[in-house]
Amino acid sequence: MSKLLTTLDFTRGPEMKNRFMLAPLTNSQSHEDGTMSEEEFHWLTMRAKGGFGLTMTCASHIQAVGKGFPGQMGVFSDDHLDGLTRLAKEINEHNSISIVQLHHAGMRSPKELIGEDPVCPSDNKEFSARELTTDEVKVLRDDFIAGAVRSEKAGFDGVELHGAHGYILCQFLSDEVNLRDDEYGGDLQDRARLLNEIIDGIRSECSKDFMLGVRLSSERFGINLGESKELAEDLMLSNKLDFLDMSLWDCFKEPQEEQYKGKTLLQHFSELERGNTRLGVAGNIRTPEDASRAIESGIDWIMLGRAAILNHNFPKLYTKNPQFETPVIPVSADYLAKEGLSPKFISYMSNWGFVEGYDDKMKEALKKA
Repeated sequence: MSKLLTTLDFTRGPEMKNRFMLAPLTNSQSHEDGTMSEEEFHWLTMRAKGGFGLTMTCASHIQAVGKGFPGQMGVFSDDHLDGLTRLAKEINEHNSISIVQLHHAGMRSPKELIGEDPVCPSDNKEFSARELTTDEVKVLRDDFIAGAVRSEKAGFDGVELHGAHGYILCQFLSDEVNLRDDEYGGDLQDRARLLNEIIDGIRSECSKDFMLGVRLSSERFGINLGESKELAEDLMLSNKLDFLDMSLWDCFKEPQEEQYKGKTLLQHFSELERGNTRLGVAGNIRTPEDASRAIESGIDWIMLGRAAILNHNFPKLYTKNPQFETPVIPVSADYLAKEGLSPKFISYMSNWGFVEGYDDKMKEALKKA
């Protein structure tokens, strides 16, 4: 039997019934005030029903000014609790671990969306972003912690901190973006201070069985591979996390930096010491063969994004036939609708070449649907 179909335990939280996690996918389906929509609920619970061992929400912003895209689900207000509670209950009823991804877009928050200049570790002319004061950094820290507390109150099994893809925690980790001269800037230890303070705060304020993970980028976004590996190993050996989620974009490719070539990104991270922390990866795992190849590298679990869009029941299909055939993109809008994508989500995916015969006229029609 494939390792992907075996159970996985964590230091905290429930056992995962298999090694398939649903990636936290931008989908623009919720309401502009951050409350969850029926479309978001349907999309996520369909994946839980489809056999994913862990179902993670899209990036959910912990401050109104941290909104990164239209229709983003929020976790910054008690007004969000009703929807979150309903979602957690339904995911858990299908024996899928429920996780909220906590997010703040930082300098990547569009001004037209948040109504003010975005914030950043340091002033950034490219994004017209202003530097956070030290007191504001501490408020940001506390709001991440509050998002975790709110998620637990709603009944979720845990949270993941989005520290990747150039969003605010990633911005603090980058020596290109973070030019601060207070305790939150400087060497890697100081640039990671905010992330570590959030981790400590969640461990202090949430129950002892509440799960906690972190997502990191391996490269790009002002991140270099050497520091990413150092931080990843430090976090895994700290015994404060239950899982580390490495977003590699393409886990089978070699790194961009010349000095690290000769191994794939997957190999670079699978070789790290991890203690009791469970390590998984995301990035270009699109077929059953990709899934098998990734798990055989020695990691603990895999995360599916595009593959989960195309097959809501990928884990169940894999269980029946580890060589099943996956659809080739582009696919029809009707196909995606049957897989649980709303018109807004289909419109968003058209930007990634997912939808056949998709033109501007159709795009506008779907946006209004």
